[in-house]
Amino acid sequence: MGFFSDFKASLMKGDVLSLATAVVIGGAFGKIVGSAVDDVIMPIVGLLTGGIDFTQKFVTLDGNSYASLDAAKAAGAAVITYGNLVQAVINFVIISLFVFIVLRAAEKAKKKEVVVVAAPAGPTQEELLTQIRDLLKK
Repeated sequence: MGFFSDFKASLMKGDVLSLATAVVIGGAFGKIVGSAVDDVIMPIVGLLTGGIDFTQKFVTLDGNSYASLDAAKAAGAAVITYGNLVQAVINFVIISLFVFIVLRAAEKAKKKEVVVVAAPAGPTQEELLTQIRDLLKK
C-alpha cells in the first residue's frame, strides 16, 4: 500500500472520526457555554459584586498611579492585571459548574442498562456421573 492509501485508511478509522466529531461539537459547546457565562451569568455576578469589573483591576510596577488600565498601557507602564486572573477564575468556576450540570443531566437521561443475570448453570454430565458413582460406592 502506498503512503496516501495508508493515510486514508488511518483517517477512516472510527477513533479518528469520533475524535474529529468530538472536537467540532466541543468547540460549538464551548461557544454556548461562553455565551451563557458572558451574557447571562457574569452580569448577575457583576450585580452581586456591586458592578465591579474585575478586568479593570491592576497594579502598576513603575509606582505611578493611572486612572484606568488603558491609560497605564498607553503610558507604557508595566502592569500586573490581577483582575484578569480573578475574572478567569470566576469564569472557570462558573463554566465548570455549567458543564457539571449538563453532564449530570445527560447521565440521568441515559437509559439504564438492564443487567441480565445469567441463570446458574447446573452440574455438567461428568459431575452428575461422578456424584452417582460416589453414591453407588457408599
